[in-house]
Amino acid sequence: MNKFFERRYVVTGIFIVIILTLLARLYYIQLIDDRYTLYASKNVIRQSILYPARGPILDRNGKILVQNEPTYDITVNPKEVKPFDTLAFCKLIGIDKAGFDKRLTKAIKYSPNHESIFEKQLSVELYASFQERLHEFTGFYVQNRTVRTYPDSTAAQFLGFIGEAQERDIKRSGGYYRPGDYIGVTGVEKAYEDVLKGQRGVLNQMVDSRGAAKGSYANGAFDTVARSGERLTSSLDITLQKLGEKLMKNKLGSIVAIEPSTGEILCYVSSPTYDPNLMVGRERGNNAAKMYNDPYNPFFIRPIQAYYPPGSSFKPLSALIAMQEGVITPNTTYYCPGYYIAGNRRVPCFNHEVHGLVNLSKAVAESCNGYFDMVFEKLINRNGPKKTDTSFNYWRNNVAKFGLGARLELDMPGEGRGNLPKASYYDKIYHKGGWRSSTVISLGIGQGELLATPLQLANIEATIANHGFFYKPHLIKAIGDKQIIKQEYTIKNYVGVDPQYFDPVIDGMQSVVDFGTAKGSKIPGIVMCGKTGTAQVKGLDNSVFVAFAPRDNPKIAIAVVVENAGQGGRWAAPIASFIVEEYLRRSISERPSGITPEYYMNANLLPDLSIYASKMKKEHMRDSIRSVRVDSIKKAKADSMKKAAQIKTAKNSKPGSLGSLFADRRAGK
Repeated sequence: MNKFFERRYVVTGIFIVIILTLLARLYYIQLIDDRYTLYASKNVIRQSILYPARGPILDRNGKILVQNEPTYDITVNPKEVKPFDTLAFCKLIGIDKAGFDKRLTKAIKYSPNHESIFEKQLSVELYASFQERLHEFTGFYVQNRTVRTYPDSTAAQFLGFIGEAQERDIKRSGGYYRPGDYIGVTGVEKAYEDVLKGQRGVLNQMVDSRGAAKGSYANGAFDTVARSGERLTSSLDITLQKLGEKLMKNKLGSIVAIEPSTGEILCYVSSPTYDPNLMVGRERGNNAAKMYNDPYNPFFIRPIQAYYPPGSSFKPLSALIAMQEGVITPNTTYYCPGYYIAGNRRVPCFNHEVHGLVNLSKAVAESCNGYFDMVFEKLINRNGPKKTDTSFNYWRNNVAKFGLGARLELDMPGEGRGNLPKASYYDKIYHKGGWRSSTVISLGIGQGELLATPLQLANIEATIANHGFFYKPHLIKAIGDKQIIKQEYTIKNYVGVDPQYFDPVIDGMQSVVDFGTAKGSKIPGIVMCGKTGTAQVKGLDNSVFVAFAPRDNPKIAIAVVVENAGQGGRWAAPIASFIVEEYLRRSISERPSGITPEYYMNANLLPDLSIYASKMKKEHMRDSIRSVRVDSIKKAKADSMKKAAQIKTAKNSKPGSLGSLFADRRAGK
């Protein structure tokens, strides 16, 4: 009996201890530690991401190139969705029932318990009507966003566009980006994503069972403020850019203009271009698909991705290197009979023109192929034929100092290198010691394997304008209120040619415009120094013109390429002259030659689609063949050696053997 009472007290004591422990814990949870209150309240808290506005982009004079306008995304949490009038919902946001089902299925597949994008980029008008009835659609929410808008619909290849972050972007960002976030895809939007994107914020709100907001949660203690992206000031001049795009309308090609004293790019035209507004809004995907299928490829960024033979525009550079190396002087002459003998073949001047006796300046002015073939052979043969490859590489290194054959490190993605071949390239094709200057003579006049981007061509002109140095070209000159550019863009890059050698070349370039192949593009009252080029390609030649102006204290250097347009003086030079005069005078005067901007704006030089498509296919095949040429040569040599070994074996074989059979076949038996 006593044992029973003793056990009762023990059990009672245990229960009392448990109850006191629970009461103490409950007191701690409710009155001291608020973490559990916060955890429990998550069931009635809606967390919203506050997306910042991307930074605007301005031209060099403060004019807006791209800014933002409000838009709205509809999000959905599938687990919260309750039955509602689906057809009314679809009508409000402009989709059909099939589209609704597709979007909801996608959201459930992403996560049945978490919020995701249902429909993107509703206009202000659609949002206004939808917002009034939002309470009818449980589980659906509206997310405020901004999208880009382009007031002047210009500079598409420079500005680029934004798009939804892909899985690779999300991984690279360490989880910063989420599905449905926007990120720069091309152009400056991609290059300066880190400063344009800003910083996201978070808003926590109490909501009732119907999802209606009931005020801030915890007095905003857990909220963060969104910070807008930085403003970018570009080096582009929007007036020049718009003029350039009009002049290049219905043409394939590019315009790049640079301020020689800074390296700032003033004009960056890629043609054909497109309206950047087409890459915004709910029709973005359809618009992009059409442009991707356009055979003229408006997404191709020709200023930095298209490779062209420089043609005669390369001749001034060749002359500068030759003078610096001491193989010619400004007074070195050459008698041109209309061709040049290189090895055992004749290299004609353009249209077999006979230039007679020419010195350096006159050869530049009249674009004498023979003179510059002679200059090239002097450079390559200076150490004798047995050291052709050594002299060639020395020549190549001098050319590379002008920025050819390598990226200029423009502050844009996708820049190409062009092509400046090495001696090893020709060693593989012709075998070491099996080629001479005459084999590659076309390089001396900017042809052959030598290829450059329009940016590189314009940079060469900036170098000549500066008498021997250039600043690396760039497109952004300020971030926010600070005039911040990369340190590398403030350094002078010298090309290893003494300043005194530039004047004879520039004399010839001035004569090109005053009296020569570009005389129709002479600007009254402005001394422009330039060089036409007619780069030979498959089909019609490319029209090329490079220049700078004025001669004294140059303010602009320019390169214009019009594909399949013929002579440089006919199309590229006039277009360049209009750009130059517009920049220097803010007007375009009447020309003695009678040329007008309107004529070039209205001209359609687009090649026939079927011909162009066929040409592109051939070019692709040629590039593919070029890429495997070395392997093919190696294989051919191996086959040849194998065959020789078989022949040798056959000669030594007994009658009736396999070797004897080959020998009999070879002898025709």
